[in-house]
Amino acid sequence: MMVEYFLRLALLLPLLALLIWGSLKLTRYLQTRIVGAQVRSGALELVETSLLAPGLKLAVVRFHDREILLGCSRNGFVRLGETDSRTRPAEIEPA
Repeated sequence: MMVEYFLRLALLLPLLALLIWGSLKLTRYLQTRIVGAQVRSGALELVETSLLAPGLKLAVVRFHDREILLGCSRNGFVRLGETDSRTRPAEIEPA
């Protein structure tokens, strides 16, 4: 009786570990598909996001060479500010 229990345990524990590992890999894969891999497409680019609280985010979006600061909540988006797109240090030419 006890031997049968240990045989089942020896079979089911690796199977359970494999299922947990597979679900983590699948979750990671699906998150990149849903959120996107930050690929530039057209005129819209997500520059940066910051989580303030559960359900509240700040996002910087680049649209037609303008950077727009958005407040994102469960109720929608609010434009908080806008500025010209800043140049990256790699793009600055030496004087």
